[in-house]
Amino acid sequence: TDYGSSLTVSLPAALQPHQPFQIIVRYTTADGPAIWWLDPELTYGNAKPFVFTQGHSVCNRSFFPCFDTPAVKCTYSATVKAPAGIQVLMSATQSSYLEEEGVYQFYMEYPVPAYLVALVAGDLIHADIGPRSRVWAEPCLLPTAISKLSGIVERWLTAAESLYGPYIWGRYDIVFLPPSFPIVAMENPCLTFIISSILESDEFLIIDVIHEVAHSWFGNAVTNATWEEMWLSEGLATYAQRRITTETYGAAFTCLETAFRLDALHRQMKLLGEDNPVSKLQVKLEPGVNPSNLMNLFTYEKGYCFVYYLSQLCGDPKHFDSFLRAYIEKYKFTSVVAQDLLDSFLNFFPELKEQCVESKAGLEFERWLNATGPPLAEPDLSQGSSLTRPVETLFKLWTTEPLDSVAAASSVDLTKWRTFQTVLFLDRLLDGSPLPHEVIKKLSECYSSQLDSMNAEIRIRWLQIVVRNDYYPDLYKVRRFLENQMSRMYTIPLYEDLCTGTLKSFALEIFYQTQNQLHPNLRKTIQQILSQGLNPLPAIDSTAVTTDTPAMVLEDKVSEATNGAISLRDVNVSA
Repeated sequence: TDYGSSLTVSLPAALQPHQPFQIIVRYTTADGPAIWWLDPELTYGNAKPFVFTQGHSVCNRSFFPCFDTPAVKCTYSATVKAPAGIQVLMSATQSSYLEEEGVYQFYMEYPVPAYLVALVAGDLIHADIGPRSRVWAEPCLLPTAISKLSGIVERWLTAAESLYGPYIWGRYDIVFLPPSFPIVAMENPCLTFIISSILESDEFLIIDVIHEVAHSWFGNAVTNATWEEMWLSEGLATYAQRRITTETYGAAFTCLETAFRLDALHRQMKLLGEDNPVSKLQVKLEPGVNPSNLMNLFTYEKGYCFVYYLSQLCGDPKHFDSFLRAYIEKYKFTSVVAQDLLDSFLNFFPELKEQCVESKAGLEFERWLNATGPPLAEPDLSQGSSLTRPVETLFKLWTTEPLDSVAAASSVDLTKWRTFQTVLFLDRLLDGSPLPHEVIKKLSECYSSQLDSMNAEIRIRWLQIVVRNDYYPDLYKVRRFLENQMSRMYTIPLYEDLCTGTLKSFALEIFYQTQNQLHPNLRKTIQQILSQGLNPLPAIDSTAVTTDTPAMVLEDKVSEATNGAISLRDVNVSA
């Protein structure tokens, strides 16, 4: 019911074929899944209310009447009235503001699918960070955003243009949203939405913004016509993202990030099982299923592996870049199916068509699209060995019995490592958890103080290790972390781990003390996690809760919940 119902408009019988006509729909938007209203307390500045929309994949039907399918594209215009002191932005190529009336006007001159219409309003100010880019953020966050992105966004755009042709959207601006933003980032044309929490994790910020830059070509200019083939946007955007990072940061960094993501893909594969239909690139959408439920690492990483395989068939990635430029030029502002991409590929490389590469045994295109399980082929990541080998060596030192290499392991200074090296190491320790008590004790002695000063992407992984190993000496750090987090991506995985093991009462205690700082949607999700195996949780005023209350609620009722933490942790994705 959140998504409303379809509206059918009967056209006059006298209307001639191809005759232009206009339909006016007068409507009021109530609360719906696309629109997120925030009280001032849920912003960083705590000064003014905030609202944003999130249309992907089928939420914008609750925002305005539309053909809510990626197969249909159109231009749009909007008039928005807002109180003084509230800045309004939309994913549009043109905008103006009539100050005396408090009215903003927006126009998107290029056709886009409904899910890319986006609006944000709040206490936002901006700074230019390049000739065609500016960053928007709450005043307290703007200096950090400037320091992280000034000058380098133009470098990424220029690298992308050298690979895939001109950037067609005019401006590329970025707005940082409060931690209630439900995903990491969203590629709204002209105005990327990104969660502010990612600002502290430099390498994740780089990858996430470059991924959204890549969507300007793959996803926004050329769009998958059906949600059953989301990989056409996500797999191609991930491939393009890695071509851009290779050009700007080198092959070793790109291989390290790819190794980290493919590790996560195989982790998810183990969780779901190799025969799970969601591991297909062409997923069958059953009636009534929200396409967003199919957003997973297969969409991104298995899709990427197929695109990478196509690039290898060409022999030179630069030849494949030329093909993708031609593909964009042919299909821009339209929506396509997989056959459009593959036919174009074979027509662009007639010698490959003659070799019948689409039917190569074991690597048939049809099998890539419709077989369950892991990718049929994966990229050669040997160029990243200078960064991945130290991770593998350290992991082996900690997991080989007997544990007689602690001295060598403890001499490794993780503060000198890249973020992706550290998260790859911690993810592998997570996979092996629970670890022997002596190992977790020594790990804490060696690294806990180092990790305390690192970014949230690293800290949450260490804290998950603490929780999965019931390592009580570091539990106070879990509490401190959750007391300061309002984001889904830094709360849900920890709550799931806490509720899977023996620490549910501890989780309840923290939740009751912090629930008022969480967005209602996030609060509801955590309540569902905490309620697994229990009677429904009452909405308790956190100020009235003593530390004894959660334990009393849970007495004799703790049950082991299904472990969904792996899936959530590994699907921390950009749209």
